[in-house]
Amino acid sequence: MRRFRILIVDDEERIVNFLSTKLNASGYEVLTAANGIEGLEQAQAQEPDFIVLDVLMPKMDGLEMLKQLRSFSTVPVIILTAKGTDADRIRGLQLGADDYLPKPFNPDELVARIEAVRRRLELSERHVVADSYKLGHVKVDFKKHTVVVGDEEKYLTRIEWLLLGQLINNIGRLMSYDNLLTRVWGPEYRNDIQILRTWISRLRNKLEIDPNNPKLIRTISKTGYIIDQPSD
Repeated sequence: MRRFRILIVDDEERIVNFLSTKLNASGYEVLTAANGIEGLEQAQAQEPDFIVLDVLMPKMDGLEMLKQLRSFSTVPVIILTAKGTDADRIRGLQLGADDYLPKPFNPDELVARIEAVRRRLELSERHVVADSYKLGHVKVDFKKHTVVVGDEEKYLTRIEWLLLGQLINNIGRLMSYDNLLTRVWGPEYRNDIQILRTWISRLRNKLEIDPNNPKLIRTISKTGYIIDQPSD
């Protein structure tokens, strides 16, 4: 059985070599690329299980690579950014990153975050109460892994599936911020409400008739989110 495969995309050779040594020592198989173009080629050819992606790179930066990557892959991605501002973080999350880590970073923290995502992947298909649900204009089929809104099938990322699954599996019950964060991202994220709000917004944009006036995923002010039990 092949090892969990991680692709590092970064133009700083020192960081690539250091991370490769650290991740190999942690039991991972490591692939490398020096820019977004090479990263896309590696992602298509090698099908990594996880990508560590720098933002500032020549030829093609990390955000453009991420945008193109999400047209064909749901592989988990953690972005590395030297800026670390809320705007950079939110932009990365909006494009489909699973997590972010500002430079300079602790390599042990990076390994911990990778392992948290790995655990999440191993649990992603568990705890499903039913195979399919009809929620007004939205049909969700967990067995076929499809979501149809009206007559249009929608593509959901891995995080969006996990988040929707938690809300549906607890239908009619309020899911608090920390509960959702712990179940979807892990206990180390239980206070990161911004990342949850960003992904809820992404999910609403795909599922709601009017994302600015959501009816399916309701916000309970300062507490959490809920999907109401269908009246039928």
